[in-house]
Amino acid sequence: MNSVIIALVILIGLSYAVIPTCYYRFFDKKIIKTMDKKDSIMLTFDDGPDERYTNTLLDLLKKNDVKASFFLVADKAKKNPNIVNRMIEEGHKIALHSYSHQNALFTGYWSVKRDFENSMKIMKENNWKVNYYRPPWGDINIFTLLFAKKNGLMPMLWSVMAEDWSRFSTVETIEKKLLKRVKEGSIICLHDSNGAEKAPERTIQALRTVLPILKEKYKFITLEDMT
Repeated sequence: MNSVIIALVILIGLSYAVIPTCYYRFFDKKIIKTMDKKDSIMLTFDDGPDERYTNTLLDLLKKNDVKASFFLVADKAKKNPNIVNRMIEEGHKIALHSYSHQNALFTGYWSVKRDFENSMKIMKENNWKVNYYRPPWGDINIFTLLFAKKNGLMPMLWSVMAEDWSRFSTVETIEKKLLKRVKEGSIICLHDSNGAEKAPERTIQALRTVLPILKEKYKFITLEDMT
């Protein structure tokens, strides 16, 4: 009997989130993962804004005249409206990365519904327009895309990561991965919050080297250029 219950729980988990996530990541052609833009790349950041790191990152982007797209955690955005407004004022674009960065595997229908409702309420109260959504960890469940569509949000993933969130990543390994993996049409996913201790510091430091190199080869575009 116990083995039957365990098998049933596993089956439910697979059907609820694992299989939808696998399909979403690898087979769903409607999900944006790369761009068909000649000589262009997109730089995106997840998990912020973070008062410890995001302003320093914005300083660096301004110095290099690079525009990026920020997938915001709505609760953090609510606590740091000045940073979000600075992003917009300096020509960066914003999108949604959930309300509190919960994994879809552990959220039910009502949690998903509240997550989107609370997120969009914050965006509307601050007059922040968002058209794109990236789920935390790139994971979804059977309700995620339903509520994204209901709120007029287009799902977007990425084609390049540098594991900048990992405690095993150094400034040098982040630099090497970016320079090796980025190519025409890449959507780069980095992080300005969360991850291992001081991980965003290493990301910012790596970008000090990488941005000037990538600028010589590619044009940086934002979410606005996708429409």
